[in-house]
Amino acid sequence: PHALAHAFPVSSPPHAAQMLSASPEQVRITFDGEIEPVFSTVIVKNAAGTAVSLGKGEVAPSNHALLQTALPKTLPPGKYVVYWSVVAHDGHHTEGHYPFTVQ
Repeated sequence: PHALAHAFPVSSPPHAAQMLSASPEQVRITFDGEIEPVFSTVIVKNAAGTAVSLGKGEVAPSNHALLQTALPKTLPPGKYVVYWSVVAHDGHHTEGHYPFTVQ
């Protein structure tokens, strides 16, 4: 029998708990399987819980395992949290979050 699997992140610059000396231009999460563009989002929030990412993210047209979102040109120093939610091509939903800090 064939087992269906969920899509889980395999890389995510900026990385979980990473301390950055400069503001990142974007958040990019690569998953271990293809995800559905219509049902997949990534949002970055500041310590106050306000969204700072530009939109709800998008799946890269040329790579359905890559979820990304743009950030403002400069994020002020502080702690940020990346919230992601995806639906794999097999229909399984996974979600998670992780922090990073801009110094």
